[in-house]
Amino acid sequence: MPITITIPTQLRQHTAGVSEISASGRTVKEALDDLVRQHPAVQERLFADGQVRRFVNLFLNDEDVRYLDGLDTAIKDGDQLAIIPSVAGG
Repeated sequence: MPITITIPTQLRQHTAGVSEISASGRTVKEALDDLVRQHPAVQERLFADGQVRRFVNLFLNDEDVRYLDGLDTAIKDGDQLAIIPSVAGG
């Protein structure tokens, strides 16, 4: 099932400057695995010890996947998955 993954500016150096990538899978995790297959350098930026890094937020069609089924959230054709890095500062 093809979906579009929006890549934040901070990760575009690892996706050849591309801001949106088509990926497929049945779940958010499978779509992210497809993203990593296409752009392996993204893996260490998104995952640590097999888990999504704390500062990485994932939104499927404007819904935070943490409040859905996490990485097991089902996806369908045409969905939009946004990778949003946390912002901190003072």
